[in-house]
Amino acid sequence: MALLEVRNLTMKFGSLVACNDVSFDVEKGSVVGLIGPNGAGKTTLFNCVSGFYKPTSGKLIFDGRDVTNLPAYEVARLGAVRTFQVVRPLKEMTVMDNVLVGAFLRGADADTAHKVAEECLSLCRLEDKSHNLAGGLPIGYKKRLEMARALATGPNLLMLDEAMAGLTSTEIKEALEIIKGLRERGITLLVVEHIMEAIMSVADMVVVLDGGVKIAEGTPREIVEDEKVITAYLGAKFTERLKRSGEVTRND
Repeated sequence: MALLEVRNLTMKFGSLVACNDVSFDVEKGSVVGLIGPNGAGKTTLFNCVSGFYKPTSGKLIFDGRDVTNLPAYEVARLGAVRTFQVVRPLKEMTVMDNVLVGAFLRGADADTAHKVAEECLSLCRLEDKSHNLAGGLPIGYKKRLEMARALATGPNLLMLDEAMAGLTSTEIKEALEIIKGLRERGITLLVVEHIMEAIMSVADMVVVLDGGVKIAEGTPREIVEDEKVITAYLGAKFTERLKRSGEVTRND
């Protein structure tokens, strides 16, 4: 059953068409990767789904409800929450207090909010950083903090915008373990990512955009064998290396 339905989504900025007639579903409990070259329209699509942009045309159905024209705070209250490619911690607040901001979204009392925040910090492996100021964290921990703060809102759909960009190989492995743990808890994820070895190892389905248009949709194995995707984005040499590496593990 689809938790998110994107139907004929088009987003224009004057004469620039950032997304053009894009449609796909995100099934409950799945991890869907959204990939494509720079300028493909991935973040624009995220901004539409999360309520930051009002689409020029098309529909967005979340958990059976039309959310096309809802503002971001209402979409978040319904359970569709996103992180940002450029991390935005509340720098002068502690890690714990940053996560508490998310926990209070649903009007929780202080004790309940603290329990939620502690659980989210644990899920994102930030327990030992809870009293640190957020602004002083290295980028890897700031990325986790973005995830923890979003998780604290109690989302059904968590949208991650390049959560692994700029991380070391060890940090990428840890981020993937966190994502797998979230899926096991029943959280649905829509993930924009440029690190193909990472997203292909965890995604159930992958949607590929190029120039604002969806050019492919399928399992990771299907995507790395799709000639349009190879030509537009992956390249033949990288595709062969990806296949040989064994990173493509989510198959039909």
